Amino acid sequence: VAMVDALSGGSVAGMPSFTFRDAEVAGVRVFAARTGYTGEDGFELACANADAPALWAALLDAATPLGGLPVGLGARDSLRLEAKLPLYGNDIDDDHTPLEAGLGWAVKLDKGDFIGRDVLKQQQAAGLERKLVGFTIPADARTIARHGYPVVDGGTQIGVVTSGGPGISVPGSVGLAYVPTRFAEAGTKLSIDCRGKLAPATVVAGKFYKRK
Repeated sequence: VAMVDALSGGSVAGMPSFTFRDAEVAGVRVFAARTGYTGEDGFELACANADAPALWAALLDAATPLGGLPVGLGARDSLRLEAKLPLYGNDIDDDHTPLEAGLGWAVKLDKGDFIGRDVLKQQQAAGLERKLVGFTIPADARTIARHGYPVVDGGTQIGVVTSGGPGISVPGSVGLAYVPTRFAEAGTKLSIDCRGKLAPATVVAGKFYKRK
């Protein structure tokens, strides 16, 4: 935050989270948003295509002395997973509802009509049959549960892993999976079929990592 703010002449540090504004960073006009998909504080900067190389170079020059490096999608994915941020196409899709995904806060059922509202109200009244949960696998299991791996109970598949990866800020590995509601309580023990090997997993509440 301090780095980008310095490049903007002190014009963006005061922005509250999840707000946006026009700004100038390193002499480039940008649309600055105090958002991100990593669980950390920072900015997303959008600019004209022709200005992107200059903006990138300025950001990299400022970040390098601070230990900053360019990173790719894999690094971003590990961060969003530890912050338990769902990824469309993996953890949320057309086959799962926002209520099942734990995103009920994003669909205000009492704020007027919208596509799917009736179905969500019916589901809410009837109770959820499945939920998206976070789980950890201990480091000594030496395995990572990946997207599509089955969650099993007594040899029967009861769910499926939607995202998984190594724990960077937490021990072992972490992941998300849809399981029947009766298996969704924190502390519940699960078994995950990792390419023929059953790995022990434990359901956890909330985010795997939360910044101070």
